Amino acid sequence: QVQLVESGGGLVQAGGSLRLSCAASGSIRSIGAMGWYRQAPGKQREQVATITNDGNTNYADSVKGRFTISRDSAKNTVDLQMNSLKPEDTAVYYCHADWVITSEGLGDYWGQGTQVTVSS
Repeated sequence: QVQLVESGGGLVQAGGSLRLSCAASGSIRSIGAMGWYRQAPGKQREQVATITNDGNTNYADSVKGRFTISRDSAKNTVDLQMNSLKPEDTAVYYCHADWVITSEGLGDYWGQGTQVTVSS
């Protein structure tokens, strides 16, 4: 079984920074892509940023220039550096691993989520 554990959420004032981290563990042979999604109260979950195993990144328009995703494929970790945070960034942030190959086959996995709250 694969587990994703997030850390780094919290409360920050507008304009501040936070860094989220996610570590994948289990009988992992490879991970195709990792990313961060978020879900604000009353809204659908949305993609924030993703990174492939060869380093290609994709960002939501709302976070371009403020957030940076990075990945250590050897350690199966992914980080999200969030700068210039805005109140509208407040949400539960979820780590996601896609195209995960384990001894049991292929699948995708989600973390439990970490709360990010940005006060105005």
